[in-house]
Amino acid sequence: MKKHFAQAIWKGTLQEGTGYLTTNSKVLNNHEYCFKSRFGDGKATNPDELLAASHAGCFAMALSLMLGKEGFTANTLDVNATITMDADKLALTGSHLVLKASIPNISQEQFLTIAINAKENCPISKALSIPISLDASLV
Repeated sequence: MKKHFAQAIWKGTLQEGTGYLTTNSKVLNNHEYCFKSRFGDGKATNPDELLAASHAGCFAMALSLMLGKEGFTANTLDVNATITMDADKLALTGSHLVLKASIPNISQEQFLTIAINAKENCPISKALSIPISLDASLV
């Protein structure tokens, strides 16, 4: 089993405090996150933004794997993920993936079938208990 490590340190109250995130790879190394970046216009990162990045990256990798199994190689897979938070309920309510893909010699039907399979089966999608939607287009 492969394990990945991250640490969060929080100081102060929820609204006025500040947190710092560090990952084992040090890509995030005492990187600031805060209430204002999650619920307002703060300039630090936040858990929802990091989840969106994780979902976009995981989906792109899963799609690349599944395309390869069908004999296709993408020129580009441009994925944007939007995580929606209901601040009143403190609940994540959905993840929306937007895919723009350049894949030689693939039909629209093959593309959509593989993209939907990747959306449903990438590890992050499987870990989420929120609705996941996908807009996929060949460019």
